[in-house]
Amino acid sequence: MTFRLILLLCLVSTLTAQSGNPLADVIAEHRADFTPWVDQPDSFEVQVLYSQIDRQPDGSVRLHTYRWGADSTQYFYPASSVKMPVAALALQKLNELGVVGMGPETPMYTATGGAPASAPQTAVSRDTSSTTGLPSIAHYIRKIFLTSDNDAYNRLFEWLGPTYINKALRAAGVAGARVQHRVGVPGFDDTTHAYLNPVRFGEGYETLYQIGERHDTYYDPLPGVAGQYRGVGYMSDDSLIHEPFDFSHKNYLSVRNLHDILVRIVLPEAVKTSFQLTESDYALLREAMSQRPRESVSPRYDEPDNYVKFWIYGDEPEETVIPDNVRILNKVGWAYGYLTDAAYITDGEVEFILVGTIHTNANRIYNDGVYETDEVGMPFFGKLGRAMLEYERRGRSRD
Repeated sequence: MTFRLILLLCLVSTLTAQSGNPLADVIAEHRADFTPWVDQPDSFEVQVLYSQIDRQPDGSVRLHTYRWGADSTQYFYPASSVKMPVAALALQKLNELGVVGMGPETPMYTATGGAPASAPQTAVSRDTSSTTGLPSIAHYIRKIFLTSDNDAYNRLFEWLGPTYINKALRAAGVAGARVQHRVGVPGFDDTTHAYLNPVRFGEGYETLYQIGERHDTYYDPLPGVAGQYRGVGYMSDDSLIHEPFDFSHKNYLSVRNLHDILVRIVLPEAVKTSFQLTESDYALLREAMSQRPRESVSPRYDEPDNYVKFWIYGDEPEETVIPDNVRILNKVGWAYGYLTDAAYITDGEVEFILVGTIHTNANRIYNDGVYETDEVGMPFFGKLGRAMLEYERRGRSRD
């Protein structure tokens, strides 16, 4: 018997032996459909969390959470999934300020600072995608969840700053995160990301609140997170650098962080400590997270239903129409070969949470654009998402 066959038989035995873990049982049941990542979870750095949701007669909610996959202490790049907590914290910050007449729809103007180090900064005073023609927190939140708009996140990040974001996450019961920088915008480095734009909220010439440029040097090395130098090389200015890529100053949210942030938005009654949000805040977040791009009036988009819905539909054709009864409240991330999705999924009859990440970068070279997204990444989310939905629908057992 070959070593590879022995290894595969041991893996099958391990999967099927995990009694009490329905996630592992479903993966074992569909194992033939899930290659190659099910054979090599460490190689693909797969991590999955699945939460069963049990609503009690008294209105409380109990979660039963199960895990499958690679070492949870290893670093992975969360990409745009960091936009989810920043959207929630922007609303929390509004509540903390308590400025009379200032709310999520109040126009938000971003300026540029004067320090030389802040040169990459840009200003925003108009937003043609809004029915009002003006930017606002609410509009940025809709853009973040409908199409994962980078600029929308960056404007909220520039207002809040990393010190506030990370302290507020810890206060809400989410520890071990690092939200450190803007995303998807050129010209910034570890130093210039620390310079935050001036921001003003107001109606016309009336200023309700403003804050000037700040130099926010927050940094957490995350000593408990291993492997922050990744791969064998990376591309820089069209040249291949034969050194590991440095993620030690980049954003980080663990799979558990993403799960817990999602729960605090969708099911805050299931946890003791959460964000400081109002019912209208929750309604804004949940509507934006659940909508397909075609359902939005402001902003308007032409992207397909599955554009930022990886679980269940990520590997489906672009013309696929997600049924009206299926709602996925989620946030995806997609960069450097890392694909991530944190989702609350319901069809009106069942409801559950799936959070997962996979690394599709076989050559371990970053910034070269060579990733196995379509071959491995999207099928991982599509097939496993459909399998877990089927499991829930056929009447999963409750502990």
